[in-house]
Amino acid sequence: MPFFYILSVVSPIICLSFSQGTQSNFHIIPFYKHPSPETVCGVPSASIRGLVKTRSTPSKPLSLHSQTTHIVPNMGAAQEVEIPISSANSVDGKDEKDVDFVESGSAHHQEVGWDKKSTSKLIRKMDWVLLPFLSLLYLLSFLDRTNIGNARLAGLEKDLGMTGLDYNIALAIFFPFYVIVEPISNLMLKKTRPSIWIPFIMVWWGIVTTLMGLVYNYTGLLLARAALGIAEGGLFPGVTYYITLWYRRHECGLRMALFFSAATAAGAFGGLLARGINEMSGIGGKAGWAWIFILEGLLTFFIAIVAFFVMHDYPSTATFLTPAEREEVTRRLEEDRGSLADEFDLKYFWHAVKDWKIWVHMFITIGQYTPLYSFALFLPTIVRTLGYTDNQAQLMSVPPYIVACFCCITGGWAADKLKTRGVFMIGFSITALVGLILLKTSENAHAKYAGCFLFASGIYPNVPQGVAWNGNNIGGSVKRGVGIAFHVGFGNLGGAISGFIYLSRDSPRFSTGHTILISLISMSTALQIMMTLWLRRENARRDREYKPPSQYTAEERYAEREKGDNATFFRYTV
Repeated sequence: MPFFYILSVVSPIICLSFSQGTQSNFHIIPFYKHPSPETVCGVPSASIRGLVKTRSTPSKPLSLHSQTTHIVPNMGAAQEVEIPISSANSVDGKDEKDVDFVESGSAHHQEVGWDKKSTSKLIRKMDWVLLPFLSLLYLLSFLDRTNIGNARLAGLEKDLGMTGLDYNIALAIFFPFYVIVEPISNLMLKKTRPSIWIPFIMVWWGIVTTLMGLVYNYTGLLLARAALGIAEGGLFPGVTYYITLWYRRHECGLRMALFFSAATAAGAFGGLLARGINEMSGIGGKAGWAWIFILEGLLTFFIAIVAFFVMHDYPSTATFLTPAEREEVTRRLEEDRGSLADEFDLKYFWHAVKDWKIWVHMFITIGQYTPLYSFALFLPTIVRTLGYTDNQAQLMSVPPYIVACFCCITGGWAADKLKTRGVFMIGFSITALVGLILLKTSENAHAKYAGCFLFASGIYPNVPQGVAWNGNNIGGSVKRGVGIAFHVGFGNLGGAISGFIYLSRDSPRFSTGHTILISLISMSTALQIMMTLWLRRENARRDREYKPPSQYTAEERYAEREKGDNATFFRYTV
């Protein structure tokens, strides 16, 4: 297991790194908001394309005090245009409040009118095109890896002669292969294109899921589960990385929440679908559990074929965006990355390994992923112990997922809006703890069922919250890639553990399993509180000892580019 994990976090140094970005020494210069879109500071806007020089001391933040700004067009012009700025408080007779500060080289951004409203419209356009289909892919992925829980209620164990820990081993064998293939898959994603690689692995796991319905013994089931882990391993890290290619840092949380909410939809949809499919038992000589695998696998296969034709690769090549929109998306991403190092260097790998904050996040994560997988794999079984029949348990497992889906999306939206994540994670963790305590201590079936709602509503939102929180606080794309790989890889090892949390011998109370999960979530919550307090204190210290980030010049930022999140202008997301 440690061998699989080490492999899973080394390769993403390359595959999760952003493409190398060049650092400019341009200064920030003031542009006058002229009523006419054809002019900027009285100069034709079409001529403002090139390098911008200012006669100011490079080591100090640029102000509006008397200076002359030179705009050197890059279109072959031989002369410079001088624009005198005569006062600290006025530009061409206008107050300083009418002056915009934009990155030199962003004149086109002003020219085409990218204000807050038009930018929001552009982001919504990307949301509507990208997120529904990405969410559908993850819904199918989570459905195909957890439908074994529904198949269990449809007679899987009896037909394959499974006893003792056989079912738990069948659950656990999926995850080592799932973890080890993540970096390999992302390398292929980089080598090919998202629109090729992601549909390809979908075709693979769709075929594997379908063939799982044809197994006739326990050995065949184990081989199929291992193959499914290999096939599905590339989707979650691949799509997580894919989202960062389109959205800025504090826009990713909601999008990851929307994407991951498909896991809750899979739980709800899977229960309903399994209930209906189970009625096909006996058709073609196949049991109901076999038809669950066959039909859900075929659904994935056909959606994968569609994916080859509808997925977009990168903003720079997206056909649904206009040329101006493609340029604006690229500009926003470059601006969001700031001046921190993007180039590949092994030293950034070691920076990540030595960063104690990443290790804390790893243990926060395994304290969330283990309960999540335990819930997804065993909810139908737990609900059945409340006095329901097998078919009723399939249906009664649906409502908790619906509520969890709502919490996942609203939590992601609120955290992005407030630009804070720790408090949300703590609140959701406490909610999950209350649900587990009800499941462990109550004798009332209705109270236990209510505990299922609280458990799901608390644990599911924390998966995208945790990925976004960790990623937001790692400076530099190479270090961030390594840190996220540690985060996801270590968390997914919790999936292997989860297969042994709820054992048949502990039925119907499952007291031991509930106690283990309460302990894990309590550990995770304590670490979340500690991390939140430390980040808040560290931001306050940097605010006291250093100037505000907005006052750093390009040269000052460049001088600290290799420090990552230790740069004095970097502020953590609390």
